Amino acid sequence: MEAKHYVERPSSADHVRARRARHAESRLLDKGAGQLTPRPWQPDPATSPSAVDLTQYALWRSSELTPDELLGSLSLLPAARVELESVEVGLLFVARSEGLTWAHIAEAMGFRSPQACQQYVNRLSARQDGRA
Repeated sequence: MEAKHYVERPSSADHVRARRARHAESRLLDKGAGQLTPRPWQPDPATSPSAVDLTQYALWRSSELTPDELLGSLSLLPAARVELESVEVGLLFVARSEGLTWAHIAEAMGFRSPQACQQYVNRLSARQDGRA
């Protein structure tokens, strides 16, 4: 018998959050974030700034934002978190590929043991795989 795969449908709250995030991105771009210098590692300099860049821009310009715009900027934080986790997984992969031990990585990242660090990385990688 074939296994059935159910796709979880986004809730109306998910739609509201996504709409708020898109609106926040648009407002921040209109307020000058669109003029940020593209990062050399961006595949296409014509793309809009990352969620990390947008949230940092919002903090920098926070005195000029309305309360609604601040709330919108907060809605970009989950996307910024995903971006940072992707960078973290990438750096960790490169570090291991270059021969760094879990002990070296654990010390650099402030973990108490190599095992704790490896478990953290496994959880982080699993979250990334779940988003793919």
